[in-house]
Amino acid sequence: MNESIKIRGGRRLSGEVRISSSKNATVAILPAVVLASEMVKLYDVPNIEDINALNKILAKLNISVEQHKDSFVIDPTDIKNVVLDGEEVRKLRASYYFMGALLGRFKHVKMLYPGGCNLGPRPIDLHLKGFESLGATVKTEGDMIEISADELIGDEIYLDFASVGATINIMLAAVFAKGRTVIRNAAKEPEIIDLSSMLNKMGAHIRGAGTSDIKIDGVSRLKGCIHDIIPDRIEAGTYICIAAAMGDNVTVKNVIPQHLEALLSKLEEMGVEMEVGTDYVKVLSADNLKAADIQTQIFPGFATDLQQPITPLLCIANGVSKVRETIYPERFKHCAELNKMGADIVTGDAKATINGPVKFKGARVTATDLRCGAGLIVAALMAEGETIIDDAYHIYRGYDNVIEKLNLLGADAE
Repeated sequence: MNESIKIRGGRRLSGEVRISSSKNATVAILPAVVLASEMVKLYDVPNIEDINALNKILAKLNISVEQHKDSFVIDPTDIKNVVLDGEEVRKLRASYYFMGALLGRFKHVKMLYPGGCNLGPRPIDLHLKGFESLGATVKTEGDMIEISADELIGDEIYLDFASVGATINIMLAAVFAKGRTVIRNAAKEPEIIDLSSMLNKMGAHIRGAGTSDIKIDGVSRLKGCIHDIIPDRIEAGTYICIAAAMGDNVTVKNVIPQHLEALLSKLEEMGVEMEVGTDYVKVLSADNLKAADIQTQIFPGFATDLQQPITPLLCIANGVSKVRETIYPERFKHCAELNKMGADIVTGDAKATINGPVKFKGARVTATDLRCGAGLIVAALMAEGETIIDDAYHIYRGYDNVIEKLNLLGADAE
């Protein structure tokens, strides 16, 4: 499957762009609907490929989804717990949230091992350890995984690493477990708070989301609810990087600036002038950028998902920048592609050394994964001439109406 994006670079951008709802929150919220016994209404659902894949999985489970523009009405009352073995499970990493949700609801789930972007080893052993602590047994056979329990009983679970996926999956399984579950060293990402807020509206008893200790007191039933999904901080961060690269007074709207503090302070250090409002960030100017060092961290540190979109800015900055990746040590595939466009990046040992400033030139490059694709868009907008980004389907997995939004700012993209 080869879809391409063509960008003619060098055009200054201006105006405003509205950020869509969070991909990372929505991919956890849709599987969580499995736990409801009544209708759930979601507002502002992003129009991205990952959501289409999740809808196919919901349909397999006999859950009806009615779409009205960007709102979803989801009815799980006739749910059937079937084996999940389709291509959408294999391709989509977030399909693993159905493990926790179906285990919670039915005490049994059988599905394919989940897929997603190839970012090196991303094991799910912490998820499985959490399920086992609640009383489940896990069997794997080939690429199928089966998890079952006679009953789930609350326990204290310590995560060796503050994994977002494991935190969410254990929350989903523990909502109906007997007694209290405590997740220690839980991840603190805003998407976890958003999921917790929705589950609590449905009648769950979850406290401490957004801190390192989450307490879940089991309940016997969840009702329906109406929920607005939070804005996507990674999409927001990507457009802020785009505005810093080529913008003249670009306003990025529908953002929660507190979710972006690590990025905004790094851009400020590099010399980007910004006006930060309650729900917007306006990039005023970004001339003569200074080199900076970045180390990715779990939230509230610098997001691994923004490491690739900011790299092209480091390429045009004066001096030597270093990026160290502590979450996915192999997440540097974008560097070889940026080098084809004129970057001077040396990678190795979970870090990249970026020698700047360079001038980007249009080239034919490949989006090896979702955020690599975002980084290539930032570079292509700055490049002299035409850039073709192959395998653009990765980009559509996480960026809603990306071509329209870029052209609205004055880019030349198709």
